[in-house]
Amino acid sequence: MATQLLLHFPGFDEAQFDSDAENRANAGLTLLQRWTEESGPGHWLLFSVNDLPKAKAWLEKSSALGHGPAASHVLRTA
Repeated sequence: MATQLLLHFPGFDEAQFDSDAENRANAGLTLLQRWTEESGPGHWLLFSVNDLPKAKAWLEKSSALGHGPAASHVLRTA
């Protein structure tokens, strides 16, 4: 069963996202897809998760630093 992480960012800082690439990789996250919202600056990002505890720790740290997503959802294939 594959685990994925879906994140929503109402605003998106491309430079911040790029600078965090190594931290995401160390947390076992691989970007699968990125969508932009048709009517605004929002972004949705879908990651493959290799290590859920590390991914959750990365998510908590990103939120504590003020650049985490507005919403996050852990998904598993059915």
